[in-house]
Amino acid sequence: MEKDKQSDISSAQAVLLGALAPGVNGPTWNTLKSAFLLLGLCLAMMLVLAFSSSDSSLVIHVGFLVTITATLFLLLSWFLSQTGLVSIEHQMREMDLVPEDQGAKQKET
Repeated sequence: MEKDKQSDISSAQAVLLGALAPGVNGPTWNTLKSAFLLLGLCLAMMLVLAFSSSDSSLVIHVGFLVTITATLFLLLSWFLSQTGLVSIEHQMREMDLVPEDQGAKQKET
């Protein structure tokens, strides 16, 4: 029954739900990891261009941005490892998006 409910919710809906509800669900965390990966690729390219231009202030600035990004990702990963991920169904119950009779049926099974 729980797998049927998960298949009814698209990844985009799960990410939007994760943005509004307390906690972080799996699809939201995957989207964040993808965004950090793309940000890291962009910053790596900027760092390569900064080194090729031989401008030390630009290299320092982009290096600082890379450090901020890496620190933010590591702290976010650590925080989620401490708190854990939340299921989509739990987030839907928190926001009262699941009708009461369905919630009672799931508790009985």
